[in-house]
Amino acid sequence: MLIKYNPFADLDDFSKGLSMFDTFNRMLSDEQSSRPWAPAVDILETENELVLKADLPDVKLEDIEVRMENGTLTLKGKREFEKKDSEKGYHRIERHYGSFMRAFSLPETVDPEKITADYKNGVLKVAVAKKEVAKPRTVKVNVSAN
Repeated sequence: MLIKYNPFADLDDFSKGLSMFDTFNRMLSDEQSSRPWAPAVDILETENELVLKADLPDVKLEDIEVRMENGTLTLKGKREFEKKDSEKGYHRIERHYGSFMRAFSLPETVDPEKITADYKNGVLKVAVAKKEVAKPRTVKVNVSAN
């Protein structure tokens, strides 16, 4: 007895005869657009501080939360999908919508009491100052002639 192999047998959508186009449309529907996403973040260290820059285009300031707790810096927020009747017929939706959260363990060399956050042009910049003992310092070496 010969049985025909169907690699898509386990996928309900395809076995029900739905097209690939229908499947992708459902994946990008409003229910799926609220799944969590993670914004891109750059982290850089200067002599005096640790700086994080997160790309958050179209995220409203009131939808962003920055929290420092137990050595962990957490960025939370959400980007809403604005559904307008005049914008029907999207051909492609690649940007993520819904809630996001990023958490970063910070070294003990930073001062959690000295943290600033600035949001400009869709970029959230969080700066955490270093403790005085963590800053590099130069020590002059005296050479003695023996």
